[in-house]
Amino acid sequence: MNDSLVTGNGLGLYLRDRRTKLDPAALGFSPERRRTPGLRREEVAQRANISPTWYTWLEQGRGGAPSADVLDRIARALMLTDVEREHLFLLGLGRPPEVRYRKNDGVTPRLQRVLDALDPSPAVIRTAVWDVVAWNRAATVMLMDYGSLPPERRNILRFIFLDPRARAAQYDWESVARFVLGAFRVDAIRAGARAEVEPLIDELCRLSPEFRTMWGENDVRGSHGEAVKHIRHPVLGPLAFEFSAFAVDGRPDLAMVVYNPATPEDAERIRSLLA
Repeated sequence: MNDSLVTGNGLGLYLRDRRTKLDPAALGFSPERRRTPGLRREEVAQRANISPTWYTWLEQGRGGAPSADVLDRIARALMLTDVEREHLFLLGLGRPPEVRYRKNDGVTPRLQRVLDALDPSPAVIRTAVWDVVAWNRAATVMLMDYGSLPPERRNILRFIFLDPRARAAQYDWESVARFVLGAFRVDAIRAGARAEVEPLIDELCRLSPEFRTMWGENDVRGSHGEAVKHIRHPVLGPLAFEFSAFAVDGRPDLAMVVYNPATPEDAERIRSLLA
């Protein structure tokens, strides 16, 4: 049985399987005189800019564990999908790859349907730099009408530090702001998005003295987990939500945040307003 999950050289078998599925001609290599389909080992090594000997050792289960950088190069050379790249890291290093930021303009229809099904719980999907890229109707009514903002302004930090409505909605604005900023710092660095967030940080430092002070304190927080959020809604008044953040399957650069009404009474009040 050649199942990479039950053999001793799962990484090597997976690499060999992936390279046999690539078309040499489409990648600029001669298709002639090939005993087996796909790319040769030296061709994968060339595309990955690593030693052919080292790549051969990886397929043969020799030479020890590869570095994350080598696995990333091989993933690009083999044109792996995000899911395939994650599987490669699990086989090679025993852990998933670090989150990597990529600019995102939206989500799949399937993910949007998941959000919509969560009403009356407000739910959003945000990127590693805390841009909101999808939301449901309950989020529009309870949190923010993101659809009324241009895409480049749908950032949670901008809302917290620059929008008076954020202060009016929070019972303890400073604690919320510190939590958001600390979690944002971790997510942005983990995703390798330092260059992408520099303009946002510069803008907020200019426009918000409180942001400038808090950013200089270098606090960090975990962004995934569970907690209770209390808000003042302009129509419904005090509300409590149990909120949880989850990584999106196959897209570790995205997080779904769900605000579940803390009591049946709060849920019914939200349903009435949505109706």
